[in-house]
Amino acid sequence: MKHTQIIGIQITDRIKEAGKIQLLLSKHADIINSRIGFHELSTEVCSRKGIIILHLVGDPLKWSSFHTEICTIEGINVQQMNFTL
Repeated sequence: MKHTQIIGIQITDRIKEAGKIQLLLSKHADIINSRIGFHELSTEVCSRKGIIILHLVGDPLKWSSFHTEICTIEGINVQQMNFTL
């Protein structure tokens, strides 16, 4: 049986927290299959808020470790969906 998880991460201050988040994503690169990130951007402003969507694969125990670590970063809201294929 194959397991997959989709995680949505809302960042309230991406300029302040981007470095910490990037280090954590790099640390757990072995479980991240796909990554999409976006934030509002215009000629006048670049939003401090952002969203990252991750497709996790591999060992569900590693997902749990990642989730615990990401939740220690201030200004982060994490939501998840789990699938068994």
